[in-house]
Amino acid sequence: MATAPISTTSTALPTTGWKRSVGNYVALTKPRIIELLLVTTVPVMFLAERGVPNLWLVVATLIGGTLSAGAANTFNCVYDRDIDALMDRTRSRPMVTGEISPRAGLLFGAALTIVSTAWFVAFVNVASALLSLGAIALYAVLYTMVLKRRTPQNIVWGGVAGCMPTLIGWSAVTGTVQWPAAILFLVIFFWTPPHYWPLSMAFKDDYANAHVPMLPVERGAKAVARQIVAYSWVMVAVSLALVPVADMGWIYLVAAVVSGAVFIGEAHRLLHLARTGAATKVLKPMRLFHFSITYVTLLFLAVAIDPLVHFTIG
Repeated sequence: MATAPISTTSTALPTTGWKRSVGNYVALTKPRIIELLLVTTVPVMFLAERGVPNLWLVVATLIGGTLSAGAANTFNCVYDRDIDALMDRTRSRPMVTGEISPRAGLLFGAALTIVSTAWFVAFVNVASALLSLGAIALYAVLYTMVLKRRTPQNIVWGGVAGCMPTLIGWSAVTGTVQWPAAILFLVIFFWTPPHYWPLSMAFKDDYANAHVPMLPVERGAKAVARQIVAYSWVMVAVSLALVPVADMGWIYLVAAVVSGAVFIGEAHRLLHLARTGAATKVLKPMRLFHFSITYVTLLFLAVAIDPLVHFTIG
């Protein structure tokens, strides 16, 4: 564990070094990504319960999910430290700066994996534990080690790991995986490319410098925008399939239609500008990236609210 140098003339610096070390390990877990994953977990639990789930079960699932996602992200940081060093937005990560060694990072990731799996078994159920373990393997191995450096479709299939919280949330309540959870899994699956590709467009030079074949590096903006539009339409269509499958009401339907329409509109705006050959600063791909987070938040908030205040359709 790396710490800041300790001076013999001050008693305050050891504390600063300790806090810095903790902060570095927390940074390995990528807390902002974890927040987004948890946004999709709790609403699914409300839907599975068709009401308010047991509070302790929700807390236990969130703790287990945080530890699990932290493990996956830590392994990602360890393996990607070479390309992270070549990218402006990632070169300050503690694995790159050397404040945490690869061995320490691997041990930390392994510890989080063991603790998260044991936590799920002890306080949630075995099904959720297995799904959690699968999510770690999908992100750390399938995406990070196998796909990311080999194919422009890396984020499509590698993004399966990010879909797993929908299954984990459902299984935490029911002990099984059923069709409503599968539909929401697919919503996140089709949401991931139009969420991540705009970010990749904005940081295309970073990925090119690191020789990571993200789609915007391999293809032009127009081709990428076309795929973003296609995935956006499919994503919204799949989100509407939840209405008959899970007997959703007007609250969810309105939220899915309105937020989906705005998402598709933003995707088409990007495609229109890409067809004109507009530069990245005109394309403003981060506008769609930021709205994609708003979209998934609103949609899953409706997933949670609809069973509580259910207005039947028809």
